[in-house]
Amino acid sequence: MSKAPRQHAPRKRFGQNFLTDDSVIGGIAGAIASRESDHIVEIGPGQGALTEALVSSGCQLDVIELDRDLIAGLLAAFSIHKGFKLHSADALKFDFSSLVDGDKKLRIVGNLPYNISTPLIFKLLENAAIIEDMHFMLQLEVVERLAAQPGNKTWGRLGIMTQYQCEVEHLFDVPPEAFNPPPKVQSAIVRLKPYQQSPWPACDGNQLRKVVQTAFAQRRKTLRNNLKGLIDSDGLEALGIDPAARAETLQLTQFITITNATNV
Repeated sequence: MSKAPRQHAPRKRFGQNFLTDDSVIGGIAGAIASRESDHIVEIGPGQGALTEALVSSGCQLDVIELDRDLIAGLLAAFSIHKGFKLHSADALKFDFSSLVDGDKKLRIVGNLPYNISTPLIFKLLENAAIIEDMHFMLQLEVVERLAAQPGNKTWGRLGIMTQYQCEVEHLFDVPPEAFNPPPKVQSAIVRLKPYQQSPWPACDGNQLRKVVQTAFAQRRKTLRNNLKGLIDSDGLEALGIDPAARAETLQLTQFITITNATNV
């Protein structure tokens, strides 16, 4: 068994909340179910709470840690494992494609700093073709947005663009007391599994992003008002979509229909 890294005071500027609850750590490790054949990338290993469970499977494990004060402890604890490699880097700037070896896809895991979780997820979605799945600890509100369905205030750009590329599963919630220091918000574990083949191969992802962003530019306004620069009321009605509806009421498939009609 690896020696646990030395204690380290969490840093607010890095958004650090270290996971300390063994039952939660076990639950996450069980959900990931790492195998010796896996190539796993852990973002923000912190003090190595989850790292220990991952590396013990014998998998190839790359960890990305921004806080340089944690590096020595992680190396001391885990460098004995031949498949372990540490990258002192910012995950938002990291080239994930540089880790790919042949056609083996990456499995991404992490207790993500809540202040960068949304931009980091969008960055990883850009690399979806090289990713098998992702398991993240996130603020509960973000997980609810990722797994949202039409008709409520959590349905928006993040959920639509993620569900366009991935199966999304809200696995379980994690209380603040599972961390040191306890965050002021509830947390949750989410699984994102990119589609091996897109259910919508004819849809242009960049155009969909534009349509969704425009449709939600002002949430209280109707599609007629928000989308008037892309498609008029007659065009929406021809697609079977009510111009007086708001963006939050539309299904993903309806956004794709609008995208295909405006991508000329």
